[in-house]
Amino acid sequence: MNLEDEFAQVRGELIAHCYRMLGSLHDAEDVVQDAYVRAWKGFAEFEQRSSVRTWLYRIATRLCLNALKHSSRRLVPSALGAPGTDPDDLDAPMLEASWLEPLPDHLMSADPAVVVGTRQSLRLAMVAALQHLPPRQRAVLILRDVLVWPASEVAAVLGTTTAAVNSSLQRARAELARVAPAEDQFSEPDEPWRRTLLDQYARAFERADLVTLEGLLTQDVRWEMPPIPTWFRGREDVLRLLAAKLVPGDGRRVMVETSANGQPAFALYSRGRDGLFHARYLQVLTPSEAGVSAVLAFHRADLFPSFGLPLERLA
Repeated sequence: MNLEDEFAQVRGELIAHCYRMLGSLHDAEDVVQDAYVRAWKGFAEFEQRSSVRTWLYRIATRLCLNALKHSSRRLVPSALGAPGTDPDDLDAPMLEASWLEPLPDHLMSADPAVVVGTRQSLRLAMVAALQHLPPRQRAVLILRDVLVWPASEVAAVLGTTTAAVNSSLQRARAELARVAPAEDQFSEPDEPWRRTLLDQYARAFERADLVTLEGLLTQDVRWEMPPIPTWFRGREDVLRLLAAKLVPGDGRRVMVETSANGQPAFALYSRGRDGLFHARYLQVLTPSEAGVSAVLAFHRADLFPSFGLPLERLA
């Protein structure tokens, strides 16, 4: 197998790996492309003491660490402070910050075993938690606990000792345990209640049916809207926000289902004066048997093309 074929097989894995490191789809794609160019130029010197896949991971990891020298953390609004309670707070100036981005599921590896094995490590809440770690700790944790590399291999990538890797891994695990989401927040696509919950949520949101939404959101639901720094926690405050921002009625909005980070997602379009439905924002949901427990609503229409979605649609 030549380098081009090998790269094509692992490209989705590499994007997911770099995304965990960087918290940005666009940055991850740039690094993976750079890794391929560097591998292509250096292939003649490749000594084949490891697989091409491992070699590409080494190159990509080092490039990620170089990128993180300039910007080490992607944020979500809840990392900035306490939640808000007043929808009028959304009119405050937006902060200049590097915000976490969602990862379209179709860019992940096509290998079902890889997808199932890494789904939890790509959850938005988990990737946001990884951003709390210093870059080298982040790399150690991902290489050891997600990719299950031996400590000696990680040490070779980072130019350090096995003892240093083990010490860094211990510190990273402790910090992640402090900030990572609880296991019971996760659900799997084949759970029977999930389909009903998502269908009801989409219909209620399209109509701005707050009565139905009240029954679908958990008591402690969290609502975040990067790049808007204000966020809300609790059903009462979230419903107050939706009441202030959603005009009720049929035909005003369309929710198009997609998926990101191994989680259900909806692309929201709203009808403009021209009669077309225009891309507004992308909601990534955390469903549980008790209801929707978190929504990250990315107010960035420029993300739609990455999900294979148009910026305008007829209906």
